[in-house]
Amino acid sequence: MGNKQPNEQQLYIGIDGGGSKCRATIYSDDGQQLGTAVAGRANPLHGLEQTFQSMIESSQLALVDAGFAPDTCHQLVAGIGLAGVNVGQFYQQIIQWQHPFKAMYLTTDLHTACIGAHHGEDGAVIITGTGSCGYAHVGQQSIILGGHGFALGDKGSGAWLGLKAVEHVLLALDGFACSSKLTEILLNYFNAKNAIDIVEQLAGQSSSAYAKLARIVLMCAQDGDAVAIAIVQDGANYISELARKLFVLNPSRFSIIGGLAEPLTPWLDNEIASKISPSISPPEYGAYLFGKKQFLTQPIANVNHQ
Repeated sequence: MGNKQPNEQQLYIGIDGGGSKCRATIYSDDGQQLGTAVAGRANPLHGLEQTFQSMIESSQLALVDAGFAPDTCHQLVAGIGLAGVNVGQFYQQIIQWQHPFKAMYLTTDLHTACIGAHHGEDGAVIITGTGSCGYAHVGQQSIILGGHGFALGDKGSGAWLGLKAVEHVLLALDGFACSSKLTEILLNYFNAKNAIDIVEQLAGQSSSAYAKLARIVLMCAQDGDAVAIAIVQDGANYISELARKLFVLNPSRFSIIGGLAEPLTPWLDNEIASKISPSISPPEYGAYLFGKKQFLTQPIANVNHQ
């Protein structure tokens, strides 16, 4: 294992990069999964070098998982869906990357998530993980909403839930808000006795540090904590309204994906929750479908000629 060479069949790699992790999966020409792996975050908003490193690392690990040598990236056609590339400058910087693949085709993680969720067909998708955003594609029309990044947006996301919880704890410690079970649990989580203890630990931290707190907020909400319920319901109301705006295009299918999709669903408006269809395939499969389609229609675009 780990040293055989890909055969004459064209192999593809689908990469899904976000604020917490980067998953790469290798597929055969007929869509069979051969190997998969996860590396660190891959959102250019958090640094291009980190993004490139995570894509390379996850790709090499996926090759090993598939039984190939880790240095055979140059034989793979890559479809890549990344958070943050809806910002034009990041898209251009990544497109200009001296990538290690045979060819590379880049789009947003929203686009590849939607392709995967509906197996290449039209539809709508909301991602609720570290961040949050919505995307719908029907015919020649598409809508992208949210996805502005932490802490400017991403309402209803894991990072947003964590941020709102910490904000409340700090207000409570300063006497501006009532304490609750959530306050107590977060103080224990940070092993903190005062506001400064928390501020010091979170100073300069990324969205993923706040997203780790989301499970605590959801747990407290389920246990009836009024503060946690208010935070979760506010986030869920936003996600419900986001879905309504995507439904303007009348998508035939609608999915919610990401780490918070399941725990947040019970808090959504019933009319929205009732329209949720399970995601058919993961985002990295959507990236594979995207990359394959691009390669077959424009095979010389962004090819590594080294």
